[in-house]
Amino acid sequence: MRGPVGWWRGKSTPAKVEAYTRWSFHCFAVLEVASVGLPALSHLPGRPGVWLVLLVCLHAAVCAVTASRSLDWTRGLRPQPVRLLWALAAVTAAVATAGLAIAQRGPQGEGMPAVTGTLFAGSLSFGGGTIALGVRDRRRVLAIVAGFAAGAGLYTFPLHIPGLTGLGTMLAVLIGGGFLAFTSLFSVWLLNAVYALDEARETRARLAVAEERLRFGRDLHDVLGRNLSVISLKSELAVQLARRGRAEAVEQMIEVQRIAQESQREVREVVRGYREADLAVELAGAQGVLTAAGIACEVRAEAPELPAQAQSALGWVVREAATNVLRHGDAQRCAVTVLVREGRAVLTVENDGVDDSGRAAGSGGGPGRAAGSGRGSGLAGLRERLAAVDGVLEAGPAGGNRFRLVAEVPLCRTVPAAKVRNMSEVAP
Repeated sequence: MRGPVGWWRGKSTPAKVEAYTRWSFHCFAVLEVASVGLPALSHLPGRPGVWLVLLVCLHAAVCAVTASRSLDWTRGLRPQPVRLLWALAAVTAAVATAGLAIAQRGPQGEGMPAVTGTLFAGSLSFGGGTIALGVRDRRRVLAIVAGFAAGAGLYTFPLHIPGLTGLGTMLAVLIGGGFLAFTSLFSVWLLNAVYALDEARETRARLAVAEERLRFGRDLHDVLGRNLSVISLKSELAVQLARRGRAEAVEQMIEVQRIAQESQREVREVVRGYREADLAVELAGAQGVLTAAGIACEVRAEAPELPAQAQSALGWVVREAATNVLRHGDAQRCAVTVLVREGRAVLTVENDGVDDSGRAAGSGGGPGRAAGSGRGSGLAGLRERLAAVDGVLEAGPAGGNRFRLVAEVPLCRTVPAAKVRNMSEVAP
């Protein structure tokens, strides 16, 4: 079973922010019990103190549930918890009333006024701040906080509490409830902003893929559009000549055959050019995409001009590795290095984001895929490309929550033309 660290690392960045926000609201409930309930138990022993602490715990639990349901509502996962908000208001009023009753008719020992005042103002502050999370309009939030503060003053007025004490209680409820309300709304705004940025990044990636498909479609249209129109016209002409018994029909069909073969050759050139990758372009593109995704990417290329075959093979490795860093896990840093050692070009892609079981959050999945069996179409396609130029690919965990992918391609080797043609047709 995965431990807490693996559970945390397995979450995406928006999910981590959401988990942090939810547990922050739960910590508010614990803080209420510790700051409001436990002091009352120490100054009010016996059954009254136990019942009062249980009432405070009930209020804190209702606050935690209301905050969680309100957060689900702001995320669009459930309807607005209206009944739960009214229930929290009722429980808050009950706790505040209990605090006033103890202040008027309970024991009057040393420290009791401070305990009852904390119980009264604290319950109103936590209740008002949590209820504010269940509404969207800022004016309503301000009205709720101000209403709880005014209610604190109305509670103290009939009990003949001194004016300065009542004013201080109102001010304490206003500040405490306002702080909790502001914290709640800011946390929700931050969570929604993180999810919006994540969706924008996904949308940007989809748009980039769609744009590339459109470009490829335009290239095919430019190549095939005119030739197919000529083939259609000449075929129609050949049909008409054949019906009339004219010998020119054969010449037209020979011309149609020639144009079809020429179109086939041009389509192959378009596909081959589309699948060839330039190493410098791929390095710059990978750095730009990873940086835009919030991943610190460092590129260091200390290699002279490489042969076209080596550049194409290594360019595909960079493209696939960058895609996997974005697709798997939550990497924070990525380093890409290109060196020439002993007549071989060596490309190294290393990123963090590996969980405790050794599964990579970045370049290519787990060790089973990368280092040994080669399962997975991405790395399998890369190995086929590198094998066509006598290259090798190694990938796997590098320790310290890192994943490393190393590709080596020889520089002084002439690949047969047929093999180069086959290499260009391998899809990763």
